Amino acid sequence: MTISEVLIDRERQDLVSRQILDESRLIRFVAGPDSTVYPDLARKLPGRGLWVAADRASIDAAVKKNMFARAAKAPLKPAAELSDMVENLLVKRCLDQLGLARREGVLISGFEKSAAAIRSGKAAWMLEASDGSADGRNKLIALARHVSPAPKICGAFTADDLSLALGLENAIHAVLLKGGRADRWTQEVERLAGFRALSPQDWRRVEPEDSDAGGRGMSPTDEG
Repeated sequence: MTISEVLIDRERQDLVSRQILDESRLIRFVAGPDSTVYPDLARKLPGRGLWVAADRASIDAAVKKNMFARAAKAPLKPAAELSDMVENLLVKRCLDQLGLARREGVLISGFEKSAAAIRSGKAAWMLEASDGSADGRNKLIALARHVSPAPKICGAFTADDLSLALGLENAIHAVLLKGGRADRWTQEVERLAGFRALSPQDWRRVEPEDSDAGGRGMSPTDEG
């Protein structure tokens, strides 16, 4: 059994909704010695776990309604900005995963290489800088429509975020190839989706004139 399978198979109760959910859909918190509540995204810290659904509204509700203290039967005082803290930690984990993927050779960057990976059907995720130009992005999105199943799209990070994570000068387009690393990335980024949109809705509304369905002759203004 893989690590991913273990994470998916285990279930816990969400403090807020009282629903039983897979751990992959929850955030684990633990109580600190100073009565603070700490996010434990890796699920490794000692102590009793306090589990909340992986979305901003649930964590904010748990803080506002004093649910951590009631569940732990202790005078816990979570920070008011706890959901922001979780989002920042998730962003770091997602970007760290991308850095590992590049070192393992399962993340491809650059427009032409990304297009080739999409055509091959090996792409699990398309990664597009949120502040990149629409020209190249639209061409790759249109190209992905001709692949089944189409790769998922993530535009939750800026070019600076991606460049720093990947060790590149100007990272605009990248593709994460199918496999174990992509599975692990999916778990992390789907938790992040509870705190920020993974991509704007209008990214998927690409007009026919914006694309070359065959993926040939594409010459975007940004090549990163």
